[in-house]
Amino acid sequence: MTPNFEFEGKNVDKAVMIACEQLNILREDLRYDVISYGSTGIFGLVGAKKAKIRVSMPESDEKKVLSSNVKEPKTKSASDKKDKAPLTDSVKPQATEAVSVSQPVSVSEESPAHEAGDDINSVELGVRILERIVGLITEGAVVTVDQSPERILFNVEGGNSAILIGKRGQTLEALQYIVEKVVNKHSMEKRRVQIDVEGYLEAKRDRLQKLAERLSIKVKLSGKPVTAGQMNSHDRRIIHLALKEDTDVRTQSVGDGLYRKLMIFPGKSFQRKRRQG
Repeated sequence: MTPNFEFEGKNVDKAVMIACEQLNILREDLRYDVISYGSTGIFGLVGAKKAKIRVSMPESDEKKVLSSNVKEPKTKSASDKKDKAPLTDSVKPQATEAVSVSQPVSVSEESPAHEAGDDINSVELGVRILERIVGLITEGAVVTVDQSPERILFNVEGGNSAILIGKRGQTLEALQYIVEKVVNKHSMEKRRVQIDVEGYLEAKRDRLQKLAERLSIKVKLSGKPVTAGQMNSHDRRIIHLALKEDTDVRTQSVGDGLYRKLMIFPGKSFQRKRRQG
């Protein structure tokens, strides 16, 4: 059976280079099939996937591969070679054992400089990614940052704010989702990320607080529950907090998914008052 080995890299060329190094084969002699060309994801930061190739070893080279136990990369330090540490979790050759050729061997590229959890310029990364996305949508927008230990707020001023916000704030929510993924991927501690465009979040908070007040009055007059409609978690939280101190009503999120309904019910104190009255 012809032995097969699998190698991964940022792109096909990287995977081929790693295969040549690990198997000690010249590039022109390497026979391989491309399993996946990989993907750079969103601006190379979100959703990136590595390229993968499958190398078919010539029969004449099989003994060389078995005896070499998949040669360690030249970049390994002297101490690493002495300890004979495995290259990856999926490749664990021992000094007295040969690598099995009946199953594909997966060899991955060395970890990039900035791994998830590496708290290095996470906020700066968020600014850069937001500026780049916003720049593709509209011109003349400026991004600033206001942060605390619990929250990072990116403010966008200028440009076409209506396009950036979108219908019912859906475009703004999408921007926030992407930037939050980028920031928290490169941060050791997870923090809440928000993006505001021309004071939209503050104005929306005022509207939701007024809506909560109107609906609570309606519940008290009718004695029946009312719904505030489907909302995202941020908007539901605003109404929850707005009515937190009102013991005559209680709030509850109902349903599944991102956009759940928020219901306002008569509270226990309100029901006692009705019975006593």
